[in-house]
Amino acid sequence: MAGKEDWLNAGLVILAERGAPALTIERLSGALGLSKGSFYHHFGGLAGYRTALLAHYEARTTTRIIDQVEADSRATADEKLSLLSATVLSRGGDPALEIAMRAWAQQDPQVAAMQQRVDRTRVDYLRGLMTDLGRNPDLGDLMYLVLIGGNHVLPALSADRLQTMWALALR
Repeated sequence: MAGKEDWLNAGLVILAERGAPALTIERLSGALGLSKGSFYHHFGGLAGYRTALLAHYEARTTTRIIDQVEADSRATADEKLSLLSATVLSRGGDPALEIAMRAWAQQDPQVAAMQQRVDRTRVDYLRGLMTDLGRNPDLGDLMYLVLIGGNHVLPALSADRLQTMWALALR
């Protein structure tokens, strides 16, 4: 039996592949091979699902990554930046999901508020690492812009190319 996280992960896949209008109970149920009753059991309706999906996205793409990097309290800022780079850049992120979420944010205030919070959290974290390294904190903004921009060009930059661009920004 699929749990709440299965429904949320399926939603992120549909969002990345088809965009926000495709997030329907029918499509989600079909993707998981489950009844609509299971959906309603977990979320009560689309409004509850949407709220949970946004929280899941934020946790999966931001909070959990920062928590993972911060897990070793003895790690230096340099080590944290290396781990962050390995975690985010080596897999290239999920450009389709980032693009779909940002497109949805242009049309929905609740999504826009979440995206602004995600962007602020990510940039603040990078700025903090740059400060800890004795570098200009604005370099954190630049690194984030490279990552987001690299995902938005067509085709999106490969993980290797993103790593090269980050290294250039850090010089």
